[in-house]
Amino acid sequence: SVEQAASHFHPAGCIAPRLPAPAMEAFMANPTASLLRGAAPALGSLAEKPLDVPDTVAVPMEAAGASTMSGSLAGAIGMAGGMSAALATAGQRRRRGRKGKTSVQARNYDVYPVENVVGEKDACGVGMIANMEKPPSHDILGAALRALSCMEHRGACSSGMDSNIQLCGGDDSGDGAGVMTQIPWELFASEVSIPSDRAGCAVGMLFFSKDPSTRIEAKCVFEKALLHEGFEILGYRIVPVNPSVLGKNSQKTEPWTEQIFVCHPSHTGPQLESSLYIARKKTEAKLTYDSLYICSLSTKTIVYKGMLKSVALPAYYKDLKDPRYSVQYALWHRRFSTNTMPRWPLAQPFRTIGHNGEINTIQGNYNWTHARASAFEHPNFGYRMEEVLPPCRAENSDSGNLDCYAELMLRCNRQMPEALMIMVPEAYQSDANVNPDEDAVKQFYDYWGALQEPWDGPALLAFCDGEYMGAALDRNGLRPARYFQLHDGTCVVSSEAGILEPERAPPEAFRSKGRLGPGKMVVIDLKTGELIENDAIKTKMATKKPYGEWNRTFREDLKATEFLGSEHGNVVAKAVEENLITLEFDMGYTIEDTEMVVEAMAAMGKEPTFCMGNDKPLAVLSEKPHVLYDYFTQRFAQVTNPAIDPYREALVMSTEVYLGRQGNIMAERPTYFQNKATNNRLVRVDSPLLHEQELHAICTSGLLAVELSTRYSHSEGPDTLEQRLSDLCYEASNAVRNGAELVILSDIPVAAGKMCVVDDASEGKCSELANGQLAIPALLAVASVHHYLIKQGLRTQCSIIANTGQCWSTHHFACLIGYGASAVCPYLALAHIRKWHSSAKGNVKADGQTAEKCQDNFRIAIIDGLKKIMSKMGISALESYRGAQIFQCIGLDSSVVDVAFKGTPITMGALTFADIANESMLFHRKAFPELEEGEASKKLEFAGWFKYMKSKGEFHMNNPDMARSLHKAVRENSPMSYEEYRRQIFDGRPPTAIRDLLEFASDRQPIPVTEVEDALAVCSRFVTGGMSLGALSREAHEVIALGMNRVGGKSNSGEGGEDSLRFKPIMDVDADGHSASFPHLNGLKNGDSAASATKQIASGRFGVTPEYLTSAKQLEIKLAQGAKPGEGGQLPGPKVDAYIASLRNSVAGVELISPPPHHDIYSIEDLAQLIHDLHQICPEAKVSVKLVSSAGIGTIAAGVAKAQADVIQISGHDGGTGASPLSSIMHAGAPWEQGLCEAQDVLVTNGLRNRVTLRVDGGIKSGWDVVVAAMMGGEEFGFGSIAMIAEGCIMARVCHMNTCPVGVATQKVELRKKFPGTPEHVANFMLFLAEEVRTIIAALGYRSIAEVIGRNDLLRPRSNSSVRTNVPQPAVATGAVKKNNAPKRLAKASHADLSKFHAESPPDEEVRSSWVGVARNGDAHQNAPAMDDDILAMPDVMDLLQKNEGIVEKQLDICNMDRSVGGRISGAIARKHGNYGFAGKLNLNFTGSAGQSFGVWNIQGVNLRVVGECNDYVGKGMAGGTLTVLPPCASTFKSEDNVIAGNTCLYGATGGEVFLSGRAGERFGVRNAGCQAVIEGAGDHLGEYMTNGVIVALSKIGRNVGAGMSGGLIYVYDPDDEGIKMNKMNEKNVFRVTTEAGKQQLKGLVEKHQKHTGSSVATAIMQDWDSAVTKFWQVAPLSTHSTDFVAASSGAEAPAASGAAVAAKVTAVAAEKPPRSSSPPSNRSQMLGGSNP
Repeated sequence: SVEQAASHFHPAGCIAPRLPAPAMEAFMANPTASLLRGAAPALGSLAEKPLDVPDTVAVPMEAAGASTMSGSLAGAIGMAGGMSAALATAGQRRRRGRKGKTSVQARNYDVYPVENVVGEKDACGVGMIANMEKPPSHDILGAALRALSCMEHRGACSSGMDSNIQLCGGDDSGDGAGVMTQIPWELFASEVSIPSDRAGCAVGMLFFSKDPSTRIEAKCVFEKALLHEGFEILGYRIVPVNPSVLGKNSQKTEPWTEQIFVCHPSHTGPQLESSLYIARKKTEAKLTYDSLYICSLSTKTIVYKGMLKSVALPAYYKDLKDPRYSVQYALWHRRFSTNTMPRWPLAQPFRTIGHNGEINTIQGNYNWTHARASAFEHPNFGYRMEEVLPPCRAENSDSGNLDCYAELMLRCNRQMPEALMIMVPEAYQSDANVNPDEDAVKQFYDYWGALQEPWDGPALLAFCDGEYMGAALDRNGLRPARYFQLHDGTCVVSSEAGILEPERAPPEAFRSKGRLGPGKMVVIDLKTGELIENDAIKTKMATKKPYGEWNRTFREDLKATEFLGSEHGNVVAKAVEENLITLEFDMGYTIEDTEMVVEAMAAMGKEPTFCMGNDKPLAVLSEKPHVLYDYFTQRFAQVTNPAIDPYREALVMSTEVYLGRQGNIMAERPTYFQNKATNNRLVRVDSPLLHEQELHAICTSGLLAVELSTRYSHSEGPDTLEQRLSDLCYEASNAVRNGAELVILSDIPVAAGKMCVVDDASEGKCSELANGQLAIPALLAVASVHHYLIKQGLRTQCSIIANTGQCWSTHHFACLIGYGASAVCPYLALAHIRKWHSSAKGNVKADGQTAEKCQDNFRIAIIDGLKKIMSKMGISALESYRGAQIFQCIGLDSSVVDVAFKGTPITMGALTFADIANESMLFHRKAFPELEEGEASKKLEFAGWFKYMKSKGEFHMNNPDMARSLHKAVRENSPMSYEEYRRQIFDGRPPTAIRDLLEFASDRQPIPVTEVEDALAVCSRFVTGGMSLGALSREAHEVIALGMNRVGGKSNSGEGGEDSLRFKPIMDVDADGHSASFPHLNGLKNGDSAASATKQIASGRFGVTPEYLTSAKQLEIKLAQGAKPGEGGQLPGPKVDAYIASLRNSVAGVELISPPPHHDIYSIEDLAQLIHDLHQICPEAKVSVKLVSSAGIGTIAAGVAKAQADVIQISGHDGGTGASPLSSIMHAGAPWEQGLCEAQDVLVTNGLRNRVTLRVDGGIKSGWDVVVAAMMGGEEFGFGSIAMIAEGCIMARVCHMNTCPVGVATQKVELRKKFPGTPEHVANFMLFLAEEVRTIIAALGYRSIAEVIGRNDLLRPRSNSSVRTNVPQPAVATGAVKKNNAPKRLAKASHADLSKFHAESPPDEEVRSSWVGVARNGDAHQNAPAMDDDILAMPDVMDLLQKNEGIVEKQLDICNMDRSVGGRISGAIARKHGNYGFAGKLNLNFTGSAGQSFGVWNIQGVNLRVVGECNDYVGKGMAGGTLTVLPPCASTFKSEDNVIAGNTCLYGATGGEVFLSGRAGERFGVRNAGCQAVIEGAGDHLGEYMTNGVIVALSKIGRNVGAGMSGGLIYVYDPDDEGIKMNKMNEKNVFRVTTEAGKQQLKGLVEKHQKHTGSSVATAIMQDWDSAVTKFWQVAPLSTHSTDFVAASSGAEAPAASGAAVAAKVTAVAAEKPPRSSSPPSNRSQMLGGSNP
């Protein structure tokens, strides 16, 4: 009733006062009328008086007590040399009793919320259409909606993909779909009274709460804001909708949708848009999105969107079907959310942008935007600027905040293309062909690069502001974008080709076709209808202002300065060197840190590598003190965005840094200079690592600098740290308020009253370290000051530099920069290198390099390591990484995180400020042995971080005693020996993992073990890790498979392929257990199977063929590896023998690269496509996706489940590996306990748990671990390193060196002969584990693992006195627990928060039983019926496959929704005939636009031909046959100008032929391992990671050719002699085609191309062959130089003219230091271009 509505309780988010009953009654009678005008007279007074809501006033903390700087001191800071030291302590004398806690907030300050950091992520399909040459029509909207429906496979619904929901049922609530269009005034004018002059009119699309009271209150707030800006409210319109088409989740959250119509009596154009913007921002500041979300409010555009799937959008919004809805342009978007509970406001398009991608740096972008907001000013807003700030909002997604920031720039007179150039710049630094002083676009990017960090990440941005409509691509080209024009003036941009109806766009209707390359943009001018391409639009934007002049006036590059040498006169540096050992003790160095990290990098110039994972305790559980960095782990990209290869794709990376004041970046001129002094500029440095001389040069550059000491006295106890940290923050803010532009935080011990860096280095003083003078950990100091300055609104007025001794590894640098430091001077590490170099040992290891060079090597290694760390999160620019906080915390209390690391996810809270101080004191005491009542040590201690040493150093789980006991148990099959093994890993050892802090707490009595399911049933849940054949020896790899198959478990092939000999049972075993088929193995039985049940598809795609895939019971997509997540891998050349090379389709002796990303998985919808591809070729095999535990893994797991995965594997950070950078092993990823619990919780909450099996691995070594994992939600359990130990590994940790002494991880024949393992050893171990599991389950009173899965209520925190044992105590047990070998509980872990890992009450059993075992016991998910199914059902095709002879030819139509065509056909053939046994011919001819993965897994005898075009992934994994794509005969443009195929074609192809009569996209031929292809042009990265085969390009190609290429040949036609933009690592491997074999190979392929496609380009070349062949370049890596195809193999030098041409024309990009190359092979394992026997 009306009365009830009037008295309705108001939610916290509602601001407006409660309405009186008469007003409510008036509203209910006429809900479309304005509440604040005559239509609701009872509310008239509200328009004149403000709402009764107090505004929050921000009062600086300093205001009460701090005075301004005196005139004399203010004058002093202008002097070269920086600030007086008095400034550092001035604030302390003026505090007047201020309580020193930095948690007191000075202004309203919110960092990007943790739940957003780890929460919902998305991807999508996006596009736009416009025709400004014709009047508005409904036809344009119809075309847009049809195109949107063609994108359905790029979106998802609550229960997964729509196609699967149609098969299996489920909630089909769409994750989001929408359109942005021109305002259809004709439609609205029929219902709303709109003035004939619409120049001052606007329309808003509004999502209200369905609660009437809340809705009224929201309208009051909104109308008041509009009226305050002078608008007249014309009325509301209830949008007609059809709720019956909504899914369950969509219905629950459906808003009340209305449109508001307003006009302004005097404002038009930009002024009107600004007024609308102010009104909207004022409204948003007072309301949550649950009360009111304004989809759009504009004079030009309107947005219709919601939690809908594509086809439901026009069905829900009836307006969209109304023929009066006439427009000239439309933009569409279909969303795939990783969460099943997305919100209507997060659907896209937003107000200006539709985003396909993810902003990896959103946390930093959001925080920096808030930090800058205090400096924002613009004439358009004047004194009202505060009313529209902050621009970003925590409720928004990353895409939503991108839209908000871009919109603010629009309102500050930027145009939309200009705003996106500022926010998402291209990689402009890498183009060596352009003079930056002359190129306006480069000057534009240089200017803005110093002021605005990139919003970095994979992005296709479709945008529209009513003036311009267009699309822009990220700097690495990680999203597909095709565009084309029709002769009738229609322009289209889309994620895919083939989205228009053929009737609307026949072949002859196209004027041109193109694609967006990396960093490129295309724009439609909505006034003229002109399509403006990249160069033109960017030049137009860049020439609006004199950016070049500004750069020359207000920028300064730091001049190159040499490192200090062995002999130098720097007093401070000398003092540090003299006190080196004392300072190193104080800072936490160990002998391993100096020898294995600092000295190794100084000698080699690269980060050290190690192997076999991280098996030491977490820092928070360690008995030893750790530096603060060790409590942070790096986050990384997986699924929702790709990592970047920092070496092969270094052209997109940038590590330059700008120092100084940023000023107001909304201004349209430079404002970052403070004084009129000509030397007051921003300073650019090439690297964030500064040495002492550079730091001094920066401080004397004219920037106003202050140095603050982070030293404090510990004499008053550990609580002093928090007080001193508060003082430091106050001092920093006070300094910045008084003009400081550089804040240098230094922990060098200093003499009283004298700075040792800011002042002249020759006069500086450095005192000896005093007893009790601790340093605030550098990371804590930097992060605290960074966040405090943001709170004060001062952060962008200065740069923070850390001058610290506590920084020596890449992880340390990453943490400091990630939490706000612009640069770091690691003075102690540099001093150590100089002193090491002067020693006899160091001099030898330096190998003739000078001390300066060794320090430079250290810098090179650090910078390369930083690039690797950034790239694993998909971040390209260091400025984007700075302050982005891409970490999670394991072991710090929330009180610490809230002060210094706000917004960082916490895995397990523990250490307080006092604990941190105590840990620092433990380091400090070693510097002062008298505190320990001992003698001074002349040598740092061995901590055992990386290597195990018994009775010395850190404990390691994988130790020799444990290995020996396990070997004895499995070889003797002795339960007693297994008990000894169990004792080794349980009794008396310290906790190493989170699970060690837990114990069982059963709710029932024990039962006899005989009542528990048998051991083989338990073993069926066991799997082994994906260890490749190549990393392991053949013997070790096969023994694991044989042992697992014997007990019913699953082994994993790893990424190295597998010999087809293993796909069939072994039936030739003699009485001694030997087989002629497998003569290298012992202990065999007839019927044994050496086939890995799980076949892995990793980023390298080695050996992934149709037969390989169809032989699998399960297919695993390895997205990340536990020991080095977000990174690729390398198999060293010496481990690639002839056998390994034959399996991987590569060259013996040549190193093989696994790229950091899967190049067909740049987003969640790409993963869904690969899963679709795998389900096509092998429908009966389940598809597993391997993830690595990290904050936010639950959200990712939800997306993977929706993408149709059958199994999700959560791997812990401690997994083993053959080789990995040391920092990655130690500092990336998280414990599996966190990942498993988070994934379990999110999947259950979202109703997805029954769709997937959860598997877990990482350091699991016992049945106890298995049961704990089951209680946390695991259903299957993986074993990696421990399985290797069971078959004989002795943990020598030399896997990466090919010298394994027991033949487990080597390819050397003499070492492999020492391999001791048999299948029985592996089987015995698995059975021992199973029996242990049975014992535990029986003691808990349960009968199967299934009964305890998800029962984390059976876990509880372990008490200090309890014994960690595999026999749980029953609930009714009484009496004291025997204290026998009780593991220690450390003080720093005593307050660990374990609430995330156990529950107080059991789960709802009905809910639990609805998912336990459902996916595991069910069939694999199935794709919807596809074209292949129809083809295979044709009688003549069935007959052809059965008889294996003859020819069948078919003519078929195809569209972009026909995906993975050919995949199921190839699978059917492979199951019958293998890769090469099919003798028939199946010729399929298609007309139209083929969908993604056309010709995937294509096999010998299948020939596919398309007249039309294709999308991404053509020929993915093809092993044979022919793929031909050519334009229709009616096409009116040249084929070499026509983009005919998308990105990442031929990924992992091992054979066959491809002919494309047109251009392809980025990364054509990536990881080509045997296919021969001819194309007529391509984008960047041609032939990336290629190991075999041949590619011929007959027209222009992009940059970075041959990146990571180790085999095969590329021929490039260059008739204009422009040269090739080669990858730096391969720049010397470019030749003219001079050998006869090379010419004949090239000619044969061009002739074939001409025959298959009728190409005019090929025809012209063949008509003048003798001349044309001289215009080809040949890219030939070292491995091909011994063949007849390459000029280098003849032994004679190339002709002088040719050599000169190479020198002149080959342009190297990505100028990076190449890795050490392998020696050339003595012979080839395969002929170039031939993969079929």
